[in-house]
Amino acid sequence: FKLIPVTITLAGIAGFVLSIGMAVDANILIFERMREELGRGLSLDDAIREGFRRAWTSIRDSNVSSILTSAILYWLGISMVQGFALTLGIGIVVSMFSAISVTRTLLVAMSTPRLASMRGLFLSGLVTRL
Repeated sequence: FKLIPVTITLAGIAGFVLSIGMAVDANILIFERMREELGRGLSLDDAIREGFRRAWTSIRDSNVSSILTSAILYWLGISMVQGFALTLGIGIVVSMFSAISVTRTLLVAMSTPRLASMRGLFLSGLVTRL
């Protein structure tokens, strides 16, 4: 927000909070898909790879539709709506980058043999739902 001169109003804060919620949603999708793959018996490295592959389509579709919506709101809206749309669009682009790049990098870096042996960290709660 410092690179683009954005005046933070209540509408801008709402766009920022909504984009944080979408970032959390993307990470939840990734971790749930990983957990499903671990439950199927894949190794941690394979589960990370497959979890990202399966979650990508949902993340891509929701973010593209939200970016299109924010672009339309910015184009057709008045100043308060434009502030909401701009902060929402910036937040979605940043959260999409962080969900795909940063989260994947951290998970791959942490997928050491010691962590892979602690499958219960990723599978907690799976037994209670089955």
